[in-house]
Amino acid sequence: MRRFSAEYLEHTRRGMWADDREALADLDLPSRRRVLDAGCGTGELTRVLDAETPPDAAVLGIDADPELLRVAREETGLPYVAGDATRLPLPDDAVDLAVCQALLINLPDPAAAVREFARVSSDLVAAIEPDNADVTVTSTVDAEERLEREAREAYLRGVDTDVALGDRVREAFEAAGLGDVRTGRYVHEKRVAAPYAEPDLTAAARKASGAGLADHRAELIAATSERAYDDLRRRWREMGREVVDAIGNDEYERVERVPFDVTVGRVR
Repeated sequence: MRRFSAEYLEHTRRGMWADDREALADLDLPSRRRVLDAGCGTGELTRVLDAETPPDAAVLGIDADPELLRVAREETGLPYVAGDATRLPLPDDAVDLAVCQALLINLPDPAAAVREFARVSSDLVAAIEPDNADVTVTSTVDAEERLEREAREAYLRGVDTDVALGDRVREAFEAAGLGDVRTGRYVHEKRVAAPYAEPDLTAAARKASGAGLADHRAELIAATSERAYDDLRRRWREMGREVVDAIGNDEYERVERVPFDVTVGRVR
């Protein structure tokens, strides 16, 4: 399973579900009594589940990374347990909804996790998974759109899991024997414009230093070469300095749209 820092998860999920939760309708959260957030990370989805379920519902997060769980406990105050999504430390039918967000794309065998979700749930299983091949970026810095596309295409070739899983999750659901499988789409839009928030300034600084690109160094080198990666990083840092200058003049705007497919199935 691929690992991520708390900072990376919080950056990529910032603002998700803040304005529109209609895509979660098939999870029937107002009627849930016992909910599992598998591969919960720092608890971004766990908070949403807790807010949308009845006050007396039990919402539990499970993740294999103790550092992410530490952050989740501190930031949400909700209960969390350490565990592997493909070997959940729960009995059969322990919850009435088992759900994950951006977990299956990081597993070498996502179907194994889906089978576990079906085992521990007495009713619904859901997965909220991005299609990273369908991400779009627009920016007032022309080089940013071009370099984002170049880096994304190389990343998709170099990564060793299916990060463009999207609505193909339904195949794993059907193979696990789940019925009434439905899929809807939620587009997570991340917009940057003046006046700039502190996370926007941090993201710009990471572009200028090349740190943001370095998060995916291994995947980019696997798809290209160290020389090609170094060249891309040089151009990325130049672009980042343009972004920083544009922010200084209140002229920078950026919109990133990441599509997430919400797949829900019923245990039979």
